[in-house]
Amino acid sequence: MSNVPDNLRYRDSHEWIAASDNPAAVGITDHAQHELTDVVFVDLPQVGRKVSAGEQVAVIESVKAASDIYSPVSGEITEVNSALTNDPATVNTDPYLNGWLFKIKLSNPAELEALMTPDAYRAHIG
Repeated sequence: MSNVPDNLRYRDSHEWIAASDNPAAVGITDHAQHELTDVVFVDLPQVGRKVSAGEQVAVIESVKAASDIYSPVSGEITEVNSALTNDPATVNTDPYLNGWLFKIKLSNPAELEALMTPDAYRAHIG
């Protein structure tokens, strides 16, 4: 059973966002990192980039595949987790704390309402 923290919101494409923070950390779920297996490279977005909800903003490469990462909300990228450049496997070992990908300053916090609750995400991944 995948770990699905109750304090986050989720996209159906397996990104999470720390909904109570602004700027908010974004990463991939425990379920997603299990599906990817061993992460070997993370291509992070540029700080200062303005993005729309659902826009492709990063790429995670594993030994199996490369996967696009989508922004859960609209806003501006304020920080990236540069530690992942040297240790991309942190996404596998700690997807919710040290394995976050980027932080985004929300331009429309109401977009959080369109994201899945933890219970809805648990149902989504079965």
